[in-house]
Amino acid sequence: MVINEPIVAEITQVQNEVVAPIIPEISKPSLPNFNPTGTKVSALSLASVKAKKDLEAQQNQYQKHKEELPSEVFNETDMLLQWNKFAQKMTDAGKRLLATYMQMNDPTLNGTTITLELPNQSTKEEFLTGCHELIGYLRGKLHNHDITIEVIVNEATENKYAFTPQEKFERLKQINPTIELLRKTFDLDV
Repeated sequence: MVINEPIVAEITQVQNEVVAPIIPEISKPSLPNFNPTGTKVSALSLASVKAKKDLEAQQNQYQKHKEELPSEVFNETDMLLQWNKFAQKMTDAGKRLLATYMQMNDPTLNGTTITLELPNQSTKEEFLTGCHELIGYLRGKLHNHDITIEVIVNEATENKYAFTPQEKFERLKQINPTIELLRKTFDLDV
């Protein structure tokens, strides 16, 4: 038993010398469906309305005012570079539909408004549901929080697909008119 006593004494000395790191207590924001005691609150109760207001007030403390946000000048080339990088990022992440909509047409820049033409209303609605991440990305990379995206529906931008041999030939003829000369020279059928 004598052998164990010095070991115990050394352990207590080591424990007394070790200083525990000071970790500040982080307050967690209260969720709208819970009150501070942890019991559930009905979404239709006055306590839930108060909890929502408290949460909004907490979030507003950390948000910068509009005047404090950066608004650096950028040009269309910079915007297109970041636009294409984001489209590639979406393709890599498996969100190919949004990337396809982004690459249908090159967007144009008018001040801080980016204008994109899409072929129909349904693609516009689908694009707008997924463009919040794009706006955040562009605002961060271009250091301008005044950026907005405007989507214009232009039925003429819709690609017309050629299905029949005659339609395919007409499409090729639009691309290269000398193909008609080739067809006549060799007396080819369409």
